[in-house]
Amino acid sequence: MASPSPYGDYQAHDPGDRRYPQPDTRPSPGIAAGRLWATGAATAVVAALAAVVATLFIRAVLDVAVFAPHRAGVWGDATTGYLAAMAVAAAFVATGLLHLLLTTTAQPRLFFTWIAGLVTVVMMLLPFTTDLGTAAKIASAAVFLTIGATITGLLSATSGSVMPAREGRW
Repeated sequence: MASPSPYGDYQAHDPGDRRYPQPDTRPSPGIAAGRLWATGAATAVVAALAAVVATLFIRAVLDVAVFAPHRAGVWGDATTGYLAAMAVAAAFVATGLLHLLLTTTAQPRLFFTWIAGLVTVVMMLLPFTTDLGTAAKIASAAVFLTIGATITGLLSATSGSVMPAREGRW
């Protein structure tokens, strides 16, 4: 013998009923990886140039021997090139970090900015652990700040153009 339904006259949910919206099961578009890495390459070029310009400014205008002795002149020596190469490498590492954060975290730009900013602060503090003169320590920290701010600013500002459009995002 069939017992009465515990739900009275209510009918079971019909998945085709428009009154009950179904979740969107379409796959969301991924990030534009090609555009992200092209942006990373452009950032690397700008970071290298920023490193050279900052070093040139400090050596030529402020007359502080940074990353090379005074006798190396305003352009410095091979260390200026190494510094520019390290800026390029840092930009690509930062691009990889941003790519990882874009694919795995909520609010990736926020996390990227915090991580890159803290790494920049660490780099700025490193000269103060050496036996360099005070002017060279401050000048080195300024160069590292220039490089870090360039990479962080450019990548975080342009990251929105490589992310997929999301509903409700403003």
